[in-house]
Amino acid sequence: MALAGRLRPNFALFQRILRTESVFSQRSGTQRSSASPNFTTTESLRNYATAPGSKEGKVKVPLALFGVSGNYASALFLASSKANVLDKVESELLDLVEAAKKSIVFSQFIKDLSVPAETRVKAMQEIFSEAGFSDITKNFLAVLAENGRLRHIESITKSFLELTRAHKGEVKAIVTSVIPLPPDEEKQLKDTLQDIIGHGKTVKLEQKIDQSILGGLVIEFGQKLFDMSIRTRARQMEKFLRDPVNFESF
Repeated sequence: MALAGRLRPNFALFQRILRTESVFSQRSGTQRSSASPNFTTTESLRNYATAPGSKEGKVKVPLALFGVSGNYASALFLASSKANVLDKVESELLDLVEAAKKSIVFSQFIKDLSVPAETRVKAMQEIFSEAGFSDITKNFLAVLAENGRLRHIESITKSFLELTRAHKGEVKAIVTSVIPLPPDEEKQLKDTLQDIIGHGKTVKLEQKIDQSILGGLVIEFGQKLFDMSIRTRARQMEKFLRDPVNFESF
């Protein structure tokens, strides 16, 4: 139900992007450098971190993330938390990333640094105002557009999701198999992982299909990797058969 609810606004967003693709082809005679925008990245991040919101008290990021994506995601997390719109911003970012994957023109537009900053900002404002995005998300996208960072939106979104999951006490587990797990096996696996992490946190299971593993399961859980695939077992067996036998050990 939650997925279906997210797909509906996503489809509407995709339609708006297609209708406004003509905006993306605009070019200005004067090209501006992303290194010297109207407001710097540092100033923008500081504004996000200190923006007033509905929550009282000091808000902290649950994880220390670094790099361009980590810095922007952390600033957005602080602003969203203070405004009490974490879930809405998360949904909007996911819709944006999905729409970019479906529209080649839009994807090229956000990655093209030759597009003047004012054109990028104008396009973001027009599209996402019409799409009904929250002020936090719209302002954040304007910062990215101004600073030439829209091309990092997918990695920023991934970092933002890391922060929201940590904030909610969720632990992501990726299960790779040849075919989708039956509901009863998925539940058993989820219950097992839940027992491992204990109370206070919740396992969020994500299934991936990869026929190259031939069979079995590959589970990525936190910082651990459990490779129980037939492919890995076959490689281990091949290595064992190829290694010379030391008869003195018998």
